[in-house]
Amino acid sequence: MRAEYGRLDRTEMGIWECIELLNEFIDDSDPDLDMPQIEHLLQTAEAIRKDYPHQDWLHLTGLIHDLGKVLLHPSFGELPQWAVVGDTFPVGCAYDECNVHFKYFNENPDYHNPKFNTKLGVYSEGCGLEKVLMSWGHDDYMYLVAKENKTTLPSAGLFIIRYHSFYPLHKHGAYTHLMNDEDKENLKWLHVFNKYDLYSKSNVRIDVEKVKPYYMSLIDKYFPAKLRW
Repeated sequence: MRAEYGRLDRTEMGIWECIELLNEFIDDSDPDLDMPQIEHLLQTAEAIRKDYPHQDWLHLTGLIHDLGKVLLHPSFGELPQWAVVGDTFPVGCAYDECNVHFKYFNENPDYHNPKFNTKLGVYSEGCGLEKVLMSWGHDDYMYLVAKENKTTLPSAGLFIIRYHSFYPLHKHGAYTHLMNDEDKENLKWLHVFNKYDLYSKSNVRIDVEKVKPYYMSLIDKYFPAKLRW
């Protein structure tokens, strides 16, 4: 998947174009939300903006954190929801028992492979999450898009995008033995963000046209006008 999507040769479009593309989807894995993605993105961003008015990078991160879900779109291969949304986890080391549906991991050949089924597996203590291969999903795809298109978001913003579905880490505290010092600093911001990602969802509609100019100014600040996807 990383080889296939890492070429970023699907299309060129701006961030807001991608947001509008996502508007066609409702995430089946989200039990709380019965509305298109654009509403959730803006709810998250606006809730953060209210509490952290001076952290504009965090407002934008809230807006774009789920844009990797364009993988569901026909022009991106129309991947099934199970391959795009839901919790992510490291591969190449033992699966922690806090992983969702843990009992099914024993059907994965890696579970029985002595190279991969120890606590560290192919990694070393404190190696840093940058060196850890995660299960594929919308997080890693959007991280790839942002990084390769030379975003100027701080590393905490990229960390949030890349690991917001890594619930074993930020909800259960698993896999911390793989983190380095920068990861530990960035995790603090992920904990801040996660509160809004989970609990800002409501059925109160946001006036998209009213808030759009503010977010367009942030997109211009941190991203090129067109990105390769």
